[in-house]
Amino acid sequence: MNEIRLLDCTLRDGGYVNDWEFGHSTITSIFERVVDSGAEIIEIGFLDDRRPFDINRTIMPDTKSVQDIFGHCVKRPPMVVGMIDYGTCKLENIQPCEESYLDGIRVIFKKHIMHEAMEYCAQLKKLGYKVFSQLVSITSYSDEEMMELIGLVNEIEPFAVSMVDTYGLLDPNYMLHYYEILDDNVKPSVQIGFHSHNNFQLAYANDLAFLHKERKHDIVVDATLFGMGKSAGNAPMELVAMYMNEHFDKEYKINPMLEAIEESVMDFFEISPWGYKMFYYLSAANKCHPSYVSYFLKKDNLSISQMNNLLSQVEPEVKKLMYDQKVAEQSYADYLANCTDDESMAAELGKRLKDRNVLIIGPGKNIQLQSIKVHDYIKNENPIVISINYIPGAFDVDYVFTTNRKRYEQMADALHEVKNRNVKIIATSNIDCVNNAPEFSFNREPLLEKNEEIKDNSFLMLLKVLNRAGVLNVACAGLDGYSNKEDNYYNPSMEYSFVKNAAYYLNNHIKNVLLDFSNININFVTYSHYLDQEDSNDAAF
Repeated sequence: MNEIRLLDCTLRDGGYVNDWEFGHSTITSIFERVVDSGAEIIEIGFLDDRRPFDINRTIMPDTKSVQDIFGHCVKRPPMVVGMIDYGTCKLENIQPCEESYLDGIRVIFKKHIMHEAMEYCAQLKKLGYKVFSQLVSITSYSDEEMMELIGLVNEIEPFAVSMVDTYGLLDPNYMLHYYEILDDNVKPSVQIGFHSHNNFQLAYANDLAFLHKERKHDIVVDATLFGMGKSAGNAPMELVAMYMNEHFDKEYKINPMLEAIEESVMDFFEISPWGYKMFYYLSAANKCHPSYVSYFLKKDNLSISQMNNLLSQVEPEVKKLMYDQKVAEQSYADYLANCTDDESMAAELGKRLKDRNVLIIGPGKNIQLQSIKVHDYIKNENPIVISINYIPGAFDVDYVFTTNRKRYEQMADALHEVKNRNVKIIATSNIDCVNNAPEFSFNREPLLEKNEEIKDNSFLMLLKVLNRAGVLNVACAGLDGYSNKEDNYYNPSMEYSFVKNAAYYLNNHIKNVLLDFSNININFVTYSHYLDQEDSNDAAF
């Protein structure tokens, strides 16, 4: 087999976690520890002339800044490289290699600018640098596009060409397909590299497949300390190095890596942890740019299943890995048009509730303290009873209105009890009900309060639904409002942590919003802070 080199990119890829603000002493400490470990190549950050010089950050406007940050570190055997995102650092900011602290520069670029980027690589090579051409989003390349790129590589002959699994989409077989194209067609003088991401928990497995494949070229494998890096993180350097020691007769020192992790890296992990997350799984599973996931999450309107379905339908295909907000907006609008019909839902609910009083039961303490009032109201008025996000054991309900996934999970067992078998569910669109669809489902986004601390107040959301359905008379029980002294729920586990501090503000806001429902006659069977006067039966007394 040919030569294998380990490249540490903690100070560069890890910078996505902390905006490259490691602190100068930490920067040099990590550098020295990695050098002590015996890694052949260390990447010290980004060169980006849009950013001002900051001695505490590993994103620098020019090569001179590298000297200012690392100049007191004695250069030992490792090759020292920086990275440029093509188009972010003009050649005038790059010194000749003989005047620079850097030995090499890695250039990342997407396929649609491969020609311009490879010409830039050629200019860097003329300055004396070992140049790495980094193929961002390798999975976006067709075989034909790979051959087009390889033609440019063979013409320029950079030090290395690297596969970058930007969105963590590769599995070992998928990765080896790209690797074999490169290994079979790239000139022998050019090394082949691989940079993995962990969206599918496969970064380490992909690295091992890369290492074990029989090859014609020298190779470079990227890793970071404790996997520190963008999104779901990278392959952990300490694991890759340990494996290479055991299987490829390498002699990397693991202890300096562990010291760097303990001394420096864990501090950042505790503040902003990286690693496998549902967010990055959804992105990778649907071969979508993570910004699509962010856009749909901000809508605060979809269940996780709906999110997954929507991401799978993003079109056109060419835009899936190149985020386009207009595509995101259109995909979201199309999806809602196909999956929700609030108008017909409201009309059908209106038929069910026509000419009936509705009693809304909330989870406040007064549902127990003033239960006699509630029983009397039900006996005298025979209302349709709708509870909010829970099943009240002391009262039979006709419907439960659910807006919160955790609350729905908490009441799942109660819904299976014999006495609740006929309870029907009115849900907002973010709820994915077990076994079957809810009786009624309403688009959540229009029901939310805008610019309010509790924008998803379930009581106000239900009133909006009932208003659409044409309900004229609503009674409320267990909707106590918020107290800054007492627990606000008869079940304290339902408490929001910030409510007590904002009680007065929230009560006044909701009281004012209730005035907007002029079409509905709203009264309270049990005491509520939403009323103007106090009651000695209030839970706070």
